[in-house]
Amino acid sequence: MKIAVIGTGYVGLVSGTCFAETGNNVTCVDIDQRKVDMLSNGKITIYEPGLEKLFERNLKEGRLHFTTNLEDGIKDAQIIFLALPTPPGEDGSADLSYVLGVADQLGKIMTDYKVIVDKSTVPVGTAEKVHAAVAANYTGDFDVVSNPEFLREGVAVEDFMKPDRVVVGCSSERAEKVMGELYAPFVRQGNPVIFMDEKSAELTKYAANSFLATKITFMNEIARVCERVGADVDKVRKGIGTDTRIGNRFLFPGIGYGGSCFPKDVKALVKSSSEVDYDFKILNAVEEINEEQKTYLMPKINMHFDGNIKGLRFALWGLAFKPNTDDIREAPALYLIDEIVKDGGEVVAFDPEAMDNVKGVIGDKIQYTDNMYDALDNADALIIATEWGEFRNPNFERITTNLKNKIIFDGRNLFSLDKMQDQGYTYYSIGRKTIK
Repeated sequence: MKIAVIGTGYVGLVSGTCFAETGNNVTCVDIDQRKVDMLSNGKITIYEPGLEKLFERNLKEGRLHFTTNLEDGIKDAQIIFLALPTPPGEDGSADLSYVLGVADQLGKIMTDYKVIVDKSTVPVGTAEKVHAAVAANYTGDFDVVSNPEFLREGVAVEDFMKPDRVVVGCSSERAEKVMGELYAPFVRQGNPVIFMDEKSAELTKYAANSFLATKITFMNEIARVCERVGADVDKVRKGIGTDTRIGNRFLFPGIGYGGSCFPKDVKALVKSSSEVDYDFKILNAVEEINEEQKTYLMPKINMHFDGNIKGLRFALWGLAFKPNTDDIREAPALYLIDEIVKDGGEVVAFDPEAMDNVKGVIGDKIQYTDNMYDALDNADALIIATEWGEFRNPNFERITTNLKNKIIFDGRNLFSLDKMQDQGYTYYSIGRKTIK
């Protein structure tokens, strides 16, 4: 098939590359000439494990193309994917200006039947709005489909190539047949392509992410209770996670969720619910608790240092909102940095992939090192904000040598309490007793 993908951000680039990997001819369109030039010349613009190999192969084989010209990009395409930003407004509503703007342009340049697919996460009713925007300028046949993505950053290629399920919202048998043929290579092992109406598909994405955000937040609340009653959240997690009705995923306590999806999607579902006069009480609480959780380590830090961290130096391991990505959107580390700097402390940070992105946002507000152990030099304590694999089994002799004090504030519960006890560290974590 010939496919156009409008937008070369995270979703667009992963989708376009993976569609090309199954033999489709894919043209990705973006208004950023610099980005298009980089991609055309073989330089990938996001970090995602496994993507670069597929990207290079399909670019070399001539199945993957990039352009800034929308008309050229969609001219021969049978399917047009809209993978455009839908940033949250101040009130939490999703901004559809990019999606509807492109839909308006498509109506002016389309000359034959095409399936237009909303790949971006969009509120209920967006397919109707996209259809109206196209139809305002085009009187021929076309269909608009909702096909939300369920990609986890860090394992997005695997998620796309071997999806648990594919959700397609459409009202047209013609469009359903096209989408079924497109996704057939991805579900050969029998995982379903679930066809439904457009509104249900749009709501499915928000419901899924909001449920997972709720699950994370519930465990963070359980962790708070554990600290107060003397229980161990790791044991509680195992005790409930082996219940097949609950499952063991998304039960790890920490310093809150971040990224481009959960915060935005929870806000959008709260907002869209309020627009139909429904107060989504659970999700309002999820938002409130998660905001508090991002700086949950600060009271522990302040308590340990008697309420005064002015002039103290903190090593910070991890800046990305999760491991195996360079995404720093809503990353808890940034909230911790703000609090520490506001109170007069210094931060020296290391992250395997996200440091350039942080520099672009906060500049020299903190210091950066190219090595995780160099960040510890003369630091008064170590703070862990992201659970990168290389942080899980560090050289504790080097940590002890470099740190001024054997103090760790672990926002991701990377180390066992017994290990910290044996190593002689003062160790603060989430939902477990403090080792002193």
